[in-house]
Amino acid sequence: MYTVEEFDEQKTRVLKYILYKRRTEYEVRKKFSRVVQEDILEDVIDYLKKANYINDIEYIEKAVNNFIALKNLSIRELTYKLQTKGLKKEDIEDYIYNNKEELEDYECKSISNIIYKKQTSMDMEEIKQYLLKKGYQSENIKAALPNV
Repeated sequence: MYTVEEFDEQKTRVLKYILYKRRTEYEVRKKFSRVVQEDILEDVIDYLKKANYINDIEYIEKAVNNFIALKNLSIRELTYKLQTKGLKKEDIEDYIYNNKEELEDYECKSISNIIYKKQTSMDMEEIKQYLLKKGYQSENIKAALPNV
């Protein structure tokens, strides 16, 4: 068992880590599993989840919005990046299913951007192969090709 002071100290430590940058539950566990007692860490994580400082569903939404604003990624690449953060595959799939139209539009725009950037140095067949290797859906590649 532990004291209230120990709990508050560890809670403050984890909270500083989370407030610096949004984190997933997996990232918090990974960071603090060796330095914080397991029972304290469990209680701290439960407390922070109830206070909505740790919310993996919200994290997925914000991370996808950041990727959309900053990068050209396929839906498959988005999924992979989210899985590396330790998010549950079911949560990621649910988000993708619920936002399929928006994500497919984003993927088509990404394809168009990549084609625009690569068309001076590569021919269309090479660009198509590049996009397929990156995980873009062939239907979206075909839909974006006439737009260039």
